Amino acid sequence: MGAMSTRRSPLATAVLALVCESPMHAYRMQQLIKERHQDDVVNVAQRNSVYQTIERLLRDGLLAVRETTREENRPERTVYEATETGRETLKQWMRTMLSTPAREFPEFPAALAFLPVLTPEEALAALRQRIAALEARLSALDAEMADSLSFVPRLFLVESEYQRAQVATELEFARGLADDLSEGRLTWDFQI
Repeated sequence: MGAMSTRRSPLATAVLALVCESPMHAYRMQQLIKERHQDDVVNVAQRNSVYQTIERLLRDGLLAVRETTREENRPERTVYEATETGRETLKQWMRTMLSTPAREFPEFPAALAFLPVLTPEEALAALRQRIAALEARLSALDAEMADSLSFVPRLFLVESEYQRAQVATELEFARGLADDLSEGRLTWDFQI
C-alpha cells in the first residue's frame, strides 16, 4: 500500500502536521492537540485512535520511526517523524481539504429530515435544549478566542473562527425554527 491509497482523515492530517512541525511521540501528539484546542476539530477522545492512525501512516510509508527509548520504570517511547512522502501527502491533503467541499453527514440535518417522528411540541423542546447548548458553546468560543488572541497569532485560531461562524449560523437557524414551531407557522400531524 502506498501514500496515494492512505485514507485521509482529520486525525491523520493532524498527526502528519505535528510530526512535520517536530518529531514526537504519540502521547505528545495527543497532548498538543488538546493544548491547542484542536480536539474540537480532531477526535482524540480515544487515545488508541492516535496509535491506530500512527500504525496506518507507518504502514503506508508516511511516517518513520526516528528512535525508540526507554527510561527507567517507564514504558518504551517511540518518536516518529514524517517521511518525504508523508510531507508531500500532507500538502496534497491540505490542498484538497481547503479547495473541495466534502459531503459530510452530520446528525442535526438528519434529525431535521425526520422531524415528523416527533410531535411539534417535542421537537420544540429539543430545539430549545439545542439553542441553550449552542449559546453556551458560542460564549465559550468567544472567551477562548479573546483569551488566546493576546498570546497566539490569529493564524492559529482560524479553525476557532470557523467553528464560531458555524455555531452562530446554526444558532440563528435553530432560533428561527423554534420560533416557527412555537408560533404555529410550522406544524404537522404526529404520525408515529
